Amino acid sequence: MRRRLLAGTAAIAAGLGGWGLGGCSSPAIPPASPGRLRRLAEAYWPRRLNIQGTTAGGLSGIEYDAERSEYLLLSDDRSDLNPARFYVAQWAPPWVEPPEPKSVVQLQRPGGGPWPARRRAEPGTPVPDPESLRLRPGAGTLLWTSEGDVGRGFGPALSESARDGRLLREFALPAMFNPDPAQRRGPRDNLGFEGLALAPDGRHAWLAMENALIQDGPIPTTRAPGGPCRLTRVDLETGQATRQIAYVPDAIPLRPLIPGSHADNGISEILMLGADRMLVLERAYATGAGNSLRLYEIDTRNASDVLAVDALAAGNHRAAAKTLVADFALLGLSRLDNTEGMCWGPPLPDGKRMLVVVSDDNFNPLQTTQFAAFEYTDRP
Repeated sequence: MRRRLLAGTAAIAAGLGGWGLGGCSSPAIPPASPGRLRRLAEAYWPRRLNIQGTTAGGLSGIEYDAERSEYLLLSDDRSDLNPARFYVAQWAPPWVEPPEPKSVVQLQRPGGGPWPARRRAEPGTPVPDPESLRLRPGAGTLLWTSEGDVGRGFGPALSESARDGRLLREFALPAMFNPDPAQRRGPRDNLGFEGLALAPDGRHAWLAMENALIQDGPIPTTRAPGGPCRLTRVDLETGQATRQIAYVPDAIPLRPLIPGSHADNGISEILMLGADRMLVLERAYATGAGNSLRLYEIDTRNASDVLAVDALAAGNHRAAAKTLVADFALLGLSRLDNTEGMCWGPPLPDGKRMLVVVSDDNFNPLQTTQFAAFEYTDRP
């Protein structure tokens, strides 16, 4: 998700030390399990780092390729600065130095060639807003999502590309994800497929909406949670959606220091813990108060299937119950930023998993590209 903060409110946020957390917490959040995330390291890329003639930034997706010991970093630049792309980098322990860029790969459009910038795109040509990517180890291909562009009539999308960026296929998705603002239905602009997770079987992928479809309820406020976000399971062999569950994001846990100014909360990424257990990262922002990051665990089996439910409402579904894994404000990071990417890194020497996250700087001088690594301990 690209946030375009007004210069005045962004400057006020910086001047007020807005990178700390403030405001009030949601009373409905269960306590976190102790010690499930332990900070290992954090590092930063400089602003507007030049990598092979492109401007690095807007990193919204991250994936680790164990065979090549490489990280794949997806930029959500809508081809405005450079054509849609992902970066390849290596990050060596003890992870004190920032990841070393190795290359940049352009994502190709149907028929080949780079995606055009929105301002130069022909009418009817979708330009992707890339948000998350996952590697299919067996196939050696990449799955990636786009939030679409509701204002231009394009909804969120799921695509599969080769490692060299060639587009292999675009998935047909349920009609509910088609924009229909006139009928007050479908996705909201810039609140589409923010998260993508690959199941251990390699056959199924989960897609996570950042916020609710219009017909499913409102976006979160500081007073109330938003409507349920739909998480959709796709069979990668048939290309069909096979299941869908509902997840309710928290009320915005921060209050903007300027009443009435921008504040939001929603899903920024998901990651599988196993065949059915999933991590869900909620990312919030409030003007002058900064960012909040909370990591939850859900079990997809404990929610009802809503794939055939036209509009979610009280009484017609059972949303996934969630358990707080960690509040990033308590993990010792030097700052919290717009963290949108999350993946499993290489196994740690003691056999535990390493969780890696990256923030999207929105190409904004007041934000950063932050990499952070954590030791993850599963619940008993």
